[in-house]
Amino acid sequence: MIRIGDREIGERARPYLIAEMSGNHNQSLERALAIIDAAAAAGADAVKLQTYTAATMTIDVDRPGFVIDDPASLWHGRSLWDLYDEAHTPWDWHAPLIARAKSHGIHCFSTPFDATAVDFLETLDVPAYKIASFECIDLPLIRKVARTGKPVIISTGMASLGEIDAAVRAVRGEGNDRIILLKCTSTYPATPENSNIRTIPTLRAAFGTEVGLSDHTMGCGVAVAAVALGACVFEKHFTLARTDGGVDSAFSLEPHEFRTLRDETERAWLGLGTVRFGTQLAEEGSAQFRRSLYVVEDMQAGDVLTPANVRAIRPGFGLPPGELERVVGMAVARDVPKGTPLSWDLLKPVR
Repeated sequence: MIRIGDREIGERARPYLIAEMSGNHNQSLERALAIIDAAAAAGADAVKLQTYTAATMTIDVDRPGFVIDDPASLWHGRSLWDLYDEAHTPWDWHAPLIARAKSHGIHCFSTPFDATAVDFLETLDVPAYKIASFECIDLPLIRKVARTGKPVIISTGMASLGEIDAAVRAVRGEGNDRIILLKCTSTYPATPENSNIRTIPTLRAAFGTEVGLSDHTMGCGVAVAAVALGACVFEKHFTLARTDGGVDSAFSLEPHEFRTLRDETERAWLGLGTVRFGTQLAEEGSAQFRRSLYVVEDMQAGDVLTPANVRAIRPGFGLPPGELERVVGMAVARDVPKGTPLSWDLLKPVR
């Protein structure tokens, strides 16, 4: 069992939902605080930040690879330096944001992108850490996070099975087995057909960890389906309104959509239940409306049962319909009015 704070993570608990703020604060602390308020009201269990500066992510040079040249990218033409400078969450905001989350009774933790970020976050006593897909191969960073002893949530976008194995071994090598792996598709937004959530049970079986989904698709359909495959943690980017703009707004959920995610993933989790056959306690009131054998004509003692005077009808207080062939040809032992449920004590063999 893994816990984040006092919250159990796993199949016995409803899905744990993380609202990813990322850069949707649009460089406004007041907006960042409002995002936390809205996420809590929408049913989030945690709000996640990202802890970096442009200088800890890249360098400010005008060379190939440092400008996004993919025409399909939301950030086409942006330099990495400018993009990260715009999207980063100022470090002096972290304490008030964590405090705001605590005031709502939800968690707030972060994705560190280098060792200095881990050291800083430790001063704030965050309850968990998230490793981004792009850092899944940064084993020194993963080891440093693992040494905190706190839960380590690792997104696996783009990672091969071998790379995931190396990341898991890095955490366990530091004596930390509190690992949650998230299936992730590192496109923004992602499409359902590229989500491949059938991978989730394989992740669980291969690595013996809890599993979840870092979901960049729009809506909540993929996440709801993932619940049935064993996902117990979900991360979705979150914004107050996509029309407000921002580096991640185009693939972020608005508060009413996140509330739907909360409601429907919980509904799916409740629906899994256990393997069960037979009448459940909740079904006992409905059992009376199953079909059973009834006398459908007035009969006198000694009359013989035929398909015309005994039928399988509702309600269900008579003999099971499967006994019809057995009882046809037997006689009634006493006068029986129409509408009497058939029972063995009413019958006698014909002599």
